[in-house]
Amino acid sequence: MTAGLRDEAVDVAYALGWTVVRKMPERAARAMFTAIADRAWRQRGEGVRQLEKNLCRVLGKRAVDPEVRALSRKVMRSYFRYWLEVFRLPEYDRDRVVGRTRVEGEEQMLAVLESGRGVILALPHMGNYEAAGAWLAHHGHRFTTVAERLKPESLFDRFVAFRESLGMEVLAHRGASAFGRLAQRLRAGGLVCLVVDRDLTNTGVEVEFFGAAARMPAVTAALALQTGAALFPVTLWYEGEYWAARVHEEIPVPEEGDRRSKIQTMTQRLARVFEAGIAAHPEDWHMLQKVWVEDFADAAGRSAGEGAR
Repeated sequence: MTAGLRDEAVDVAYALGWTVVRKMPERAARAMFTAIADRAWRQRGEGVRQLEKNLCRVLGKRAVDPEVRALSRKVMRSYFRYWLEVFRLPEYDRDRVVGRTRVEGEEQMLAVLESGRGVILALPHMGNYEAAGAWLAHHGHRFTTVAERLKPESLFDRFVAFRESLGMEVLAHRGASAFGRLAQRLRAGGLVCLVVDRDLTNTGVEVEFFGAAARMPAVTAALALQTGAALFPVTLWYEGEYWAARVHEEIPVPEEGDRRSKIQTMTQRLARVFEAGIAAHPEDWHMLQKVWVEDFADAAGRSAGEGAR
């Protein structure tokens, strides 16, 4: 299949999700997505293998064993639950979103917003951050986020339309341009939400994460430093039929050091909060991509070796 046809097929699949799956009886849709998750887990493709490698880091194991395999199955079911809910969220009314969301620690965040100071919420790929965004919007807190560019362009447009329908302002991931607009929102006392447990730019900050070097985006720390906004880590998970989230204590800007060292310190503190949240709810960390520096280095080494043959 050519790249163009593959992109078109992906776009059609997502379009069906937001039309057919959105209107299916909920019990049937849940059963279908659980079956899809289990099939993907049994096939153990590249994404599942990377997930299990990541879970070995979280659990402190050297290799995949039955415990890791059992946990990866739970993660895949949680991950496909996220996608099912993405397709069906436009059908959920305010009572359902607010009634099924449990949030801890939101008082500190709301107090900062009410004071007129900007707020940055930094999240990992956990639970359902789309539902968390809908919860914020239903409480009257419109916020700005950034979306990764997807191919084809029509698929990116679908995601933007979906998130905007939930009450979010969505900016395309375009480096300095997006950063400047986020900074404007924060200086005006706005709210910015960013998912930042994986570096997409190759310009992130190296941190210690579950005992090994990983790279995470510097954007949330840099925004807090430049605008004076408050940086709050947020972790998310599922509790049965409920969406759960915790807003952690603010990560302050260090009083000493240059700009680079302050960003490093703040990003490392963010990584520590993510560690604790993921360790508490590893089944809801949907990370099927590389995070650790060693994994990227191994992949680069294999590519170089294959090119030399």
